[in-house]
Amino acid sequence: MPTLVRLLTIIALVCGTIYGIMAALVYFVEPTRTEVTVPVTLPEVDEEAEPAASDGLSELRP
Repeated sequence: MPTLVRLLTIIALVCGTIYGIMAALVYFVEPTRTEVTVPVTLPEVDEEAEPAASDGLSELRP
């Protein structure tokens, strides 16, 4: 039983330390805001492609 209490105490101390570090990061670190622009290229439309089947199962049928 003392070994279990010692283990749980060590786990609680480690979790408390990690929680304290996270709280300190939230409180002291201020994020910098920057605008991000990502260009998105659209695929070309293939005019010769046949339209998809209306039921959506054309790939499963022979």
